[in-house]
Amino acid sequence: MCYNYPVKMSKISRIVELLDEEYGRQEWTYPERVLDELILTILSQNTTAKTCKQAFARLRERFPAWEDVRLARCSDVAEAIKVGGLANQKAPRIKQILEEVYAQQGSLDLEWLADVPDTEAVDYLLKFHGVGRKTAACTLMFALGRPVFPVDTHIHRIAIRVGLIGDVTADQAHDILQVMIAPEDVYSFHINLVTHGRQVCHAHSPECERCVINEECDYFVKRYKTE
Repeated sequence: MCYNYPVKMSKISRIVELLDEEYGRQEWTYPERVLDELILTILSQNTTAKTCKQAFARLRERFPAWEDVRLARCSDVAEAIKVGGLANQKAPRIKQILEEVYAQQGSLDLEWLADVPDTEAVDYLLKFHGVGRKTAACTLMFALGRPVFPVDTHIHRIAIRVGLIGDVTADQAHDILQVMIAPEDVYSFHINLVTHGRQVCHAHSPECERCVINEECDYFVKRYKTE
């Protein structure tokens, strides 16, 4: 599929500006430990932000150190995180990641990822079972402030609707969008697009007429201006 990148980049710049005006310019200011963010992001899969945070808090309350989780019974880990859903899938994934990290370097520390290129850091995280493109990108962006753009379900939907990408998968969308977004815009664009998807550009019955980016949106033009 061919993309006119200069045109798409200009469109993204305009959308970034409009969303920043609507929701505020989001600045990355709160670094997290990489391993903390990785496990938090795994817990966020297929659940809400609220229950994800509850699951993470209960996990850390039950097991204050990641070494405690590594050595714990899988059933006990699952019990601690059950509020977040899919505990019987997420618990063994988390334990497996901890075992693999420990086996590779003798400690549970991923802070060294701050010193390697983005692509190398992404490739390393993708080797873990249960870690996909979104999880890897979220981990690096939120923990380290790296300009790696995560594509979640809201962003995937909006990007297709406005015409930034074609009918591609979310995994494919990561590579397409990454090269079109200025590094300094990655964080704010991600946060504001997710907010916009939750509040306005819903999966069903999007509120197009009050959307601040509707003039940039192919879906809006086809739906309202060609009738």
